[in-house]
Amino acid sequence: MKKLILFAVALALSFTAGSKTRVLLITGQDGSHWDEGSSQVLTKILENTGEFDVETDFLGWDADIDHFSPKFKDYGLIIINYGGKTWTEETRKAFENYVSGGGGVVFIHSSIIPMEDWPAYNEMTGLGAWNGRDEKWGPYLYIEDGKYVYDYTPGWAGHHGLQHHEIISTQAPEHPIMAGVPARWHHFKDEIYTKLRGPAKNIEVLATVNETGRDEPVMWTVSYGKGRIFVDVLGHCGNDPDMTYSMTCTGYQVTLIRGCEWAATGSVTYPVPSDFPTEKHYSLRRDFKAPETAE
Repeated sequence: MKKLILFAVALALSFTAGSKTRVLLITGQDGSHWDEGSSQVLTKILENTGEFDVETDFLGWDADIDHFSPKFKDYGLIIINYGGKTWTEETRKAFENYVSGGGGVVFIHSSIIPMEDWPAYNEMTGLGAWNGRDEKWGPYLYIEDGKYVYDYTPGWAGHHGLQHHEIISTQAPEHPIMAGVPARWHHFKDEIYTKLRGPAKNIEVLATVNETGRDEPVMWTVSYGKGRIFVDVLGHCGNDPDMTYSMTCTGYQVTLIRGCEWAATGSVTYPVPSDFPTEKHYSLRRDFKAPETAE
């Protein structure tokens, strides 16, 4: 019994004790984004913490989806940064089993757009956009006076304007990912998604923007079975190697790291650093790692 207790304690403390989380990052087939570049940045952000070991499965346009069959169970975290063809039924079922059985998943930016014909994927992302989505996929979701509003008005899903700086509002300050994050903080130039709609089941909105006169989600979590899911639609990376600027934002990097840790372990130990943005001032980490004086 004593050995079992010691093992459980060691497992719970693995993130801080130096045991790296093994991550599978699935990417590719996104014609509107430089998915290879954004995945390289995601890898740098996570591996620079010393707590994640990231493997990338890049699916090019000529990839044979029929033979795409990762061993999801071998990983402590799956990151989806993908925009392409729907996976095979066998792979879909394996992914559903991984998540419902307690696996951790993070969806990045445009990964809420593809595979709209996969009901479980829509449930896992909670909200989606474009690709023919309308009221049949579920309601728009926004926050008004601190309460969730599920708007079933007919209409399409998905909108973004020109890239710009934006103020992010924290909506769930008690959630482990957001604990200690300022109530409002300045996010660097990005492509901001609005008018998202979907099943919106078992969802908790972590952060919003107010682009349209109402507070709309940009970060949220979803519970799927025993699985933990973190969705972050910030972090646009355009079709140019110089267009990773949104991902240089310190606020983006820190919330991403904390979201990945939470999805993988159920807790967060990565601190909110002294260089985190304020409402009036943005902060950049161009090397995608914390400066030695930041903590």
